[in-house]
Amino acid sequence: MTAPARLACEFDDNAVVQDVVGPQSRNLLRLEQRLGVTLDLHGNVIAIEGPEDNATKAQSALVTLYRRAAAGKAIDDGDVDAAARLSATKDDADDLTLRTRKKHIAPRTPGQAEYFRALNAHELVFALGPAGTGKTYLAVAKAVAMKIAGEVDRIILSRPAVEAGERLGFLPGDMKEKVDPYLRPLYDALFDMLPGDQVTRNMESGDIEVAPLAFMRGRTLANSFVILDEAQNTTPVQMKMFLTRLGERSRMVVTGDLSQIDLPSGMKSGLADALDVLKNVKGVGRVNFTSADVVRHDLVTRIVEAYDTQSPEKRKPR
Repeated sequence: MTAPARLACEFDDNAVVQDVVGPQSRNLLRLEQRLGVTLDLHGNVIAIEGPEDNATKAQSALVTLYRRAAAGKAIDDGDVDAAARLSATKDDADDLTLRTRKKHIAPRTPGQAEYFRALNAHELVFALGPAGTGKTYLAVAKAVAMKIAGEVDRIILSRPAVEAGERLGFLPGDMKEKVDPYLRPLYDALFDMLPGDQVTRNMESGDIEVAPLAFMRGRTLANSFVILDEAQNTTPVQMKMFLTRLGERSRMVVTGDLSQIDLPSGMKSGLADALDVLKNVKGVGRVNFTSADVVRHDLVTRIVEAYDTQSPEKRKPR
């Protein structure tokens, strides 16, 4: 059996080290569980023991957390988990951080880091994968950051307004009341990144627009950041209509989960169709998230994995 590696992280500031360690060594214990190593604090030195690859990852994670604490940022369980996940890559989350009015947002998984790079490099990005991976939230963060920086003038967020067999005509209320429940996740993301009065003011001026997909028809969206969420529930005709709205100096992000299609049986998803049609088109990026990128409760990751491993035949209604 290979002898375990023994590494050490020596830091300059004992007070910052205490922030890294956390109360009752909470953060060290969490890293031990995540990476399969043993961590011991000796003054300003954290000793690492474990399999060589794991020990190297732990060393990288500790350096990441120290930089965060030294910058005056708090460290919570999510930050520890993110440092553990990203320790297997060469990514520095600080280099990919998006800055909005209310928070700074950095990737927490290798998949999210790939997504950030795709958003920087491509005018059109498709983001695919299960709920909880940050597909929509991070796209909204990028849109807000670009608007704050003056790189776009408008943010336009859209979703198909028909899901899970429900049709708008059968829902109570006027058009706004009918579609708002479908668009709520987009509103939530905006309010998480901008003060409420700024969201309201920008929506009143039209600089931020949240609207069902049908409202995109006949428009050319220039100097805008445009996001289509839940795109698996579009038809091929709707998807083509949306993609051809892209105007000068604009960015477009399309997010969806091809395992959650709510279209009538036998109807092809516009998202699946677009991925096939555009697979060799220059300027189009694609990011595939997996259950490993889920950043919600750990149980959500296990639930996604359980569904992914079950055959489609067993999941058909009886």
